[in-house]
Amino acid sequence: MARDGFDTRKLDAFARQLLEIAEETMPRETKKFLRQEGLKLTRLVRNNAKSSGIEKESGNYFCSIKRGKIYKFDGNLSIRAYSNDPKAHLLEHGHRNVGKDGSEHGFTKGYKVFKRSQQEFERQYLDDCEEFINDLLKKGLS
Repeated sequence: MARDGFDTRKLDAFARQLLEIAEETMPRETKKFLRQEGLKLTRLVRNNAKSSGIEKESGNYFCSIKRGKIYKFDGNLSIRAYSNDPKAHLLEHGHRNVGKDGSEHGFTKGYKVFKRSQQEFERQYLDDCEEFINDLLKKGLS
């Protein structure tokens, strides 16, 4: 694709070759890397939950934050951190305070623990991905 003097065909071929190395030649290393990154994200979410004061109020919320399994999403390997606590969505996004008679007494704002953790983790994840790709190139192409 020559556009404005740049030919990216070789770069596209290199990207395909790198993806092939990651998924077919070294699937164990790729899955191990994703598990490690999922664990780092889970730790960050737990620390943010502690610092926001959720742990004191909600019982088992802190223990319910977990790392998921590796799965394919849109053809790419993915992993997630989640909470299996039934009230996790209420603590994350906020909720109405409703009395026994159905009258509304106010709104409790959400703590946005997962959203804050995602924003904090993005830069670290990109740096770890660059390091993983460099290691992958050293091992896979040699």
